[in-house]
Amino acid sequence: MKLFGKNHLIISLITFVILFLMNYIGNSQPDRVETALMIAGAGVIGLSLGLLIMNRGKDDKNPPPDFD
Repeated sequence: MKLFGKNHLIISLITFVILFLMNYIGNSQPDRVETALMIAGAGVIGLSLGLLIMNRGKDDKNPPPDFD
């Protein structure tokens, strides 16, 4: 999946909505909007970093010599 392509943006939006709703509905404290926004944002950032790490070695022409 291309980083910041159409599919990545759709999956990021779905991830943000799911995490936001899970935290907003399940929290009864007065700062639940801020907490839900921070957790959902962190989830999308984590997803993006994971995809960046996965795509970094995708087209590697010189793999490690002793890879089992």
